[in-house]
Amino acid sequence: MRILFAGTPEFALPSLNALQTRFHVVGVLTQPAAAKGRRKRPVLSPVAAAAHSHAIPVFEPERIDEEFRITVASLAPDLLVCAAYGKIFKKDFLDVFPLGGINVHPSLLPRHRGPSPIPAAILSGDAMTGVSIQRLALAMDSGAILARQSFPLSGEETTGNLSPRLAEMGALLLPSVIEQIAAGTVREIEQNPEEATYCRLLRKEDGKISFVDSALHISRMIRAYNPWPFAYTFWQRSRLFFLKGGVYPHPVPDTAHAVPGLVLGMDKNVGFLIHTCKGILSVSELQREYKKPLFFKDFYNGNRDFPGSVCGGP
Repeated sequence: MRILFAGTPEFALPSLNALQTRFHVVGVLTQPAAAKGRRKRPVLSPVAAAAHSHAIPVFEPERIDEEFRITVASLAPDLLVCAAYGKIFKKDFLDVFPLGGINVHPSLLPRHRGPSPIPAAILSGDAMTGVSIQRLALAMDSGAILARQSFPLSGEETTGNLSPRLAEMGALLLPSVIEQIAAGTVREIEQNPEEATYCRLLRKEDGKISFVDSALHISRMIRAYNPWPFAYTFWQRSRLFFLKGGVYPHPVPDTAHAVPGLVLGMDKNVGFLIHTCKGILSVSELQREYKKPLFFKDFYNGNRDFPGSVCGGP
């Protein structure tokens, strides 16, 4: 089986490793090197760096045009395997592959179609999540399901610690699916479009907290937007990131007339208590912009005026 692999971030690395040990990976398609750091030097994607280390040819086209399709066809690939490449493929490119294309998607499709399914599952308060191996189709994440594996969520996961777990799960599913495709025995289950939900690319401003929202929703934001863009508010005219937090389970007196965002005080076990329009948010780890992350007790030592102040702003 000759495979062209398409992927870009760290999420795709377990899938690439699983393929290159079992099949012939004729090339890797990844996003072009991105300018990073103060000097804006180009940095290879994690997938490109891994492919180079295994002496696998790397392709970083700005766009997939006729010239690139001819280049790929010359490799005589049988199957396209994708994991977080970052673009939707058109029909003329998919037609290059006799066995079509498949994709590793970190959600239980048709739920959370789109580019940010892991934070979407956390924000939605899903009780379960998992990985789907699907056929690549012209419409985003709409292809038939070839394999799926799920597991329950505890309600404490962050995108940062959930992503590698889902990446490994997808990589474990891939080889058997590919072998079934080669043997012509794979079972394809069409998605029900009426059950589909969608997510979009995350933006930096998505992390901005509104204390008009419930403590439950804000606590989900804290987990969903970790490690990017992080949930944040404004305090003393600078950005303040909430890195860890939850819903405070105990009643707090004298909050009937408290304004949303008021820091009510501090619980020695769970952190600062912040009033929202529905419930009390506890915050145990914070970070002022351009400063290091701090446990709430350490933050209090340097910011004694935080309790009694109001978070929020522009």
